[in-house]
Amino acid sequence: MKLRNVLSILTSVLVAPSVCFAQDAPALVPTDLIWIMNTLLFLIGGFLVFFMACGFAMLEAGLVRSKNVTMQLTKNMGLFSCACIAYYLIGYNLMYPLGSWGIENILSGVWGVAVMEGVGVAADGVDDYTYASTASDYFFQLMFCAATASIVSGALAERIKLWPFLIFTVILTGLIYPIQASWKWGGGFLDAGGFLDFAGSTVVHSVGGWAALTGAIILGPRLGKYGSGGMVNPILGSNLALATLGTFILWLGWFGFNGGSQLAMGSIGDISDVSRIFVNTNMAAASGAIAAAILTQISYGKVDLTMVLNGALAGLVSITAEPLTPTMGWCLIIGGIGGVIVVYGVPLLDRFKIDDVVGAIPVHLFAGIWGTLAVIFTNPDASIGTQVYSIVVVGIFVSIASAIVWLILNATMGIRVSEEDEVAGLDQAELGMDAYPDFSKSS
Repeated sequence: MKLRNVLSILTSVLVAPSVCFAQDAPALVPTDLIWIMNTLLFLIGGFLVFFMACGFAMLEAGLVRSKNVTMQLTKNMGLFSCACIAYYLIGYNLMYPLGSWGIENILSGVWGVAVMEGVGVAADGVDDYTYASTASDYFFQLMFCAATASIVSGALAERIKLWPFLIFTVILTGLIYPIQASWKWGGGFLDAGGFLDFAGSTVVHSVGGWAALTGAIILGPRLGKYGSGGMVNPILGSNLALATLGTFILWLGWFGFNGGSQLAMGSIGDISDVSRIFVNTNMAAASGAIAAAILTQISYGKVDLTMVLNGALAGLVSITAEPLTPTMGWCLIIGGIGGVIVVYGVPLLDRFKIDDVVGAIPVHLFAGIWGTLAVIFTNPDASIGTQVYSIVVVGIFVSIASAIVWLILNATMGIRVSEEDEVAGLDQAELGMDAYPDFSKSS
């Protein structure tokens, strides 16, 4: 073994205790190790957020009727794939305007990725030696973009055509989401103005909620959902076991969603913060679920599982804007209020005859707004005026842009299936196959 390698090993052994135990002294962490650990955080966080795509698919498959399950699974596969391509071709450069567009960059495989390190990159070849691999950062940000589109899918289930939905997904992930995200995470005017949104209660969740809300209004409710005199006819899902599985998968993925948004894991302080984010995120989810369970017991005389599932998700959305600074007690309060919002948000939409099949709008939009406002209670740098202003700006932009796209799609190709196809089920009408072929197609 070369002398240089021996000295390197001895140095690592001698330095390691100071990194782990010398709390009062600066950590002697090599720059390349910081880069490696930050990159690892992005990769782990990214694949956890990727697994949320499975969570959304299972949740939606469980909450729609059996005749529409295959359609929801197809939409979720399609939207994620479309998001990957649209964000690569257009979205990333709009969100982080660091690269250039051109046919030569498309052919070389770097168009849409500002700077991608080469194979076996050396220290002098990286984009930012003090940060992380650009590829890992791109991968992490892509997962957030795709999650935004997943929010829309469930709200518009059981009556929207496949291809118009996928076209909308391309525009949402390639243009609408990246433009507004650049205002905060791309160093734009909202960020300069002091807007705080740690992991995306507004940038991700309310954006998906606004897009879903405009789509649900233009699309209209499912047949038979609303009767005369304000009557609301419950339409039960096909598989609550799948819906519960999907919720737990989303809960798991949220540790990557919020924890990865620390954006650093190369120091004692950073990994301590990631740990704090994990426990705070978990507390908010648990609180949201329990709040929804208690409230439905009080309101309806029985616990409603679908509300409990969405209560947990609303708690997660609520804490996403600021999962680091609150105490666990504050997280219990913030997440619990998110659970309450869902229980009252679902009937509020029904009052206006806005049909949201899975409760995505109360979970992601209403709780997202609440979570963004709740930042002021635990982060002294937050301003209520700035938070409200940013919510309004993003809401107006996304609603108008989404409405324009939905209306154009509706006028040119139609976004809703026929009444006959809706009654028969989209699995057969749009795809020609059933998720549960041994059961009745009309269930």
